[in-house]
This record gives sequence, structure tokens and C-alpha cells, in this order.
Amino acid sequence: MTAAAKRLHVITWGCQMNVYDSARMQDVLAPLGYAPSASAEGADMVILNTCHIRDKAAEKVFSELGRLRTLKQAKEAAGGRMVLAVAGCVAQAEGAEILARAPFVDVVLGPQTYHRLPELVARASRAAGAVIDTDFPAEDKFDHLPAPAAPHGPTAFLTVQEGCDKFCAFCVVPYTRGAEQSRPAAAVLAEARHLVAQGVREITLLGQNVNAWHGAPGGLGALIRQLAAVPGLDRIRYTTSHPRDMDDGLIAAHRDVPQLMPFLHLPVQSGSDRVLAAMNRRHTADDYLRLVERLRAARPDLALSSDFIVGHPGEQAADFRATLALVREVGFAQAYSFKYSPRPGTPAAAAPGQVTEAEKDARLQELQALLRAQQGAFNADCVGRSIEVLVTVPGRHPGQIAGRSPWLQPVHAAGPATLIGRIARVKITAANPNSLSATLVQPEHLQA
Repeated sequence: MTAAAKRLHVITWGCQMNVYDSARMQDVLAPLGYAPSASAEGADMVILNTCHIRDKAAEKVFSELGRLRTLKQAKEAAGGRMVLAVAGCVAQAEGAEILARAPFVDVVLGPQTYHRLPELVARASRAAGAVIDTDFPAEDKFDHLPAPAAPHGPTAFLTVQEGCDKFCAFCVVPYTRGAEQSRPAAAVLAEARHLVAQGVREITLLGQNVNAWHGAPGGLGALIRQLAAVPGLDRIRYTTSHPRDMDDGLIAAHRDVPQLMPFLHLPVQSGSDRVLAAMNRRHTADDYLRLVERLRAARPDLALSSDFIVGHPGEQAADFRATLALVREVGFAQAYSFKYSPRPGTPAAAAPGQVTEAEKDARLQELQALLRAQQGAFNADCVGRSIEVLVTVPGRHPGQIAGRSPWLQPVHAAGPATLIGRIARVKITAANPNSLSATLVQPEHLQA
């Protein structure tokens, strides 16, 4: 970092797409002299990249803004300036409220406008008040972004699709991210090749409904086949999927493309048809079960993850039991489960039959106990097996390395740091609640 460089600190909440967006905001600001900083203390610019999915998301943002206000004032007292920006879905949904409650914020921008950050920062520097941009611009933001900076390791995210047209009753994404949009295949492939040239060996394709990607004929399955032909790209993943968009071509890709990892996050949300209809999910429990059968027929070693919401308005005890029954029938390697929490402006927020917090708590604990047991059983079944692990980082202890299995489990083993960025064959020796322990197999089994 040169003496003239300005320090940029980005705080990210939420999904992998927000992680990707935060990295791209750093790329956009780099030509202005901003270099990443590990701390907000003394930074010249701080960006809060926010998420509106979880409970009390906005309040968490305002709490963090209160802390940053003190740092901003200290910076000004020392003769400097901290540009404070709020980006992402909370900014999109509550931009005016942010400026009303935190008038010291300089820039508010939605997730579709971060390519305009240089212009917004310049305007904020000239203006006496805050600058807000929460439009859904006609131009594609990806057409205005620079090439991504060198990744920090052998794995990377790559956004291929944004927005959602599904309008689930509980979800704010269609209102904060807008309608479904797909990046052209040529742009995705160019970015993938750039990442691989920088040392990336595994790419995770991102989208709110990633399997609704329609940037070229053949859909996501065809795109995955094209990516598999990129030399040096050894592993491909994608998230998050909707059951309605899991077409024959994508299922066939799971069968035919060895680079496509045998792990799929496929949210179901509930096992009750009555609740699924209230959620506007557009599939039934049986639809989901038949889809799982087809996927496992195509790729027998496929492991599944899912999302569950308990206590959605109108959910009764019998509906919750239907969810437990579906979980037992499918068997999940991991899952994310949450209590329903209202999102202002969504249909479910004003729906009758709101479930009490006590009942939601009890149902969530029962569901999570079942899901933990299934995850533990899946991990235990790996013990004694020889698998390939992409080594990504040093382990927590000296002489240890860590990476991910094909099924996304964290794996750690004793080994040299020279293996980082390589695929190593290991033997699983123990299953822990959230990870696997392993020993390296003979060096001749390592892939360069």
C-alpha cells in the first residue's frame, strides 16, 4: 500500500452473493485509490453490505452505524474524513429510514447500483448531504464492472443470475433485488477463465434462483458443461436453487459432468402442501420428493442440503409433522432452519394465523435436533473412506491444512502448506459435529 492509498473496510452480512458483491465493490473502488483494510478504525471509507432476510436485520445495521458514527467523528477530529456507505438489501428496502435515523451516512445504494459507487462517492464528497441510489437501472451493472481482483485462494464465487420472480409470501428478495436477470454465457465464461488464470480451482455459481439462469440456450446445465471445459477448473458448485427450476438438462449435468460436485442446496421450506401453498412455493411435498428421486438416480452419491421455515402463518401441528416426515424421508447432509419472522411489505407479514414465539421455538428445536442427527449420521458414514479434498487454507494448528470435501464438509489433516490450492486424497479418520478429521494418503495421489 502506498502512502497515498486510502483504506476501505467492508462489513458483509448475509448470503454468498453479498460476499461476491462486497468483493466487486472493492474492485470498483480500487481505481480511486482504495485498498482493503481489516478494520474500520481509521478507515477512509466503510461500507455496510446488508442483508434483509434474517430477523431484525435493520436493527443490526443501525446498531453497527452507531458504533461507526464514533469512529467517523474521531476521523473528522483528526482532520480526515470517513465516507460511510450502506449498501445491499436493507439499503434498498429502507433507504429513506436509514437517512432519517442516521443522517451521518454519506451514501445509500441498492444491490443493483454498486457499479455506480465511484460516481456516488464523488457526489457525496461534493454534496453537503447524503447521496441515495436505490434504482433498478436499465443497464446491466455487470457491463460496467472491472475485471475482478486476484482471488484470495483456490475457491471463488461467480454471480450468474440475480433477482427473483417467484414472490414467496415470506420473502423480500423480489422487492430488494428486482426481477430475475441472467448474465450472458460469454461474460460468465470470461470471468471464470480469468479466475482460473489467477489460481482458482473451484467456482460456485451464485444466484437468488441460480437454476433459473437463462443466459444462453440449454439453461444452467448447458452453462455447467461449458465451464467444465475450462482447463484448470476442477470443481463446480451452484447455489441457491428453486425446485421449480430444476430441469432435465441440469439433472443430466449432475449425471454427466464430473467437475460438478455431488452436493446440492435445494430449499423446500416445508413438508406441508397447505403451508407450501400459503408460501406460494409453487410445488408440493410430493413434487419435491419425486425430484429428489430423479436427482439421486442421476447421481447416487448426491448429498442434499435445504432450507426450512417453521411457524409460517397458518402452520398447525399437523403441518409441522409433515415437515418432519419429509426430512426423515429425504435425509439431509446439512440444512438451515429458521423461525418465521415477518418482513414488512410481504404478504405473509399481514396473514392471519400468526404462530406464537413459544410454539415456533419448540418446533424449531425439534426440527434442528432431527437435522443435526442426520448431519451427524452423514458425517459418520464418511469415516474410513478415501476422498479428494481441495486444500484451501492452513488449519487452526501448526502443521495442519484444511479444505472441503466434494460434499462441502470442512476437512482438516496434518500436512504441509504447499498443498494449499491442490487436490489431496485423504482418508477420513473421525467425524466431528461440523467437520471431518483425516490423514493424507500417499503423495503420489496428489493432483498438481
